[in-house]
Amino acid sequence: MVLLSRVADRIYWAARYIERAEDAARVLRSFGDVLADIPTHGIARWNSLVAVAGSETVLEPEDGSDERPVVHFLIADPDHSNSILNTVESCRENLRTCREVLPREAWQTVNDLSIYVRSTAATSIGRRAREAFLMRVVNDSRRLDGVLTVAMTRDAAYEMWRLGRYIERGDMTTRVLGVRAATLLQLPPGGHDEFAEVRWMSVLRSLSALQMYQRASPGPIDGPDVVRFLLFDHQFPRSVAGCLAEIRSSVLRLPANETVLHMLERADRELKSCRPAADDGHELDDAMDRVQLSLAGLHDALAARYLRF
Repeated sequence: MVLLSRVADRIYWAARYIERAEDAARVLRSFGDVLADIPTHGIARWNSLVAVAGSETVLEPEDGSDERPVVHFLIADPDHSNSILNTVESCRENLRTCREVLPREAWQTVNDLSIYVRSTAATSIGRRAREAFLMRVVNDSRRLDGVLTVAMTRDAAYEMWRLGRYIERGDMTTRVLGVRAATLLQLPPGGHDEFAEVRWMSVLRSLSALQMYQRASPGPIDGPDVVRFLLFDHQFPRSVAGCLAEIRSSVLRLPANETVLHMLERADRELKSCRPAADDGHELDDAMDRVQLSLAGLHDALAARYLRF
């Protein structure tokens, strides 16, 4: 099928927006879970999650805590373009205008999720309500992906969906590593963090990677090994290498892909050049910045070739 650039653009961005919403929900859930395992003095500030979301906004604490303002910002702030409220709505709006290329159940899923998010986001800031809200976002995002996987023709529209998902997913993995994991590696010489394993478990949970990491690396959780797993394990679909492999498989099914493949090779080389020292969080952060830039270049190449109209 010949896919019009306008339709390709909307499917691609719908995929990025729903992945962004799901990833934000995962990160919020994992960070909240840490609260039950670490005493208050051992918990990193919630504001670190704002950086994971790619924002430089500084939020003022309420009653000595930054939990509520950060959670509201990430879930329900109508002025924050990457809040779950806005990303789910952006996904819906993009899919609404190209429903003719989608299975009917896909539209029903995203429309129902949008109605739910609009009606409950503002009241889902507290911990109890928040858990149910975040799980609904994650589960409906998975359901949407599942519907498209089993019921959508493997044409250019489907490949655009996959490209949007995996570029966004790879970007989020680099952000989690660049902000949360890098912080864990920045202990002073001889320093010891008694909660390090719990924190690394939280990093893995935020990417739905804990169980698969433990299968790959039995025994105690080792920080540098976590970083290697999330960067280089081709068999794990949320690792950066795994995302690049899936992107490649979709690009190869599209016509006139030479420029995009060139940028993909550049991103792959940038990833393979990552050699962060086991105890150097600053180097990891810098390396993730470089990988993010290479993913942005890959997006630009895709947009120039397939999405401009």
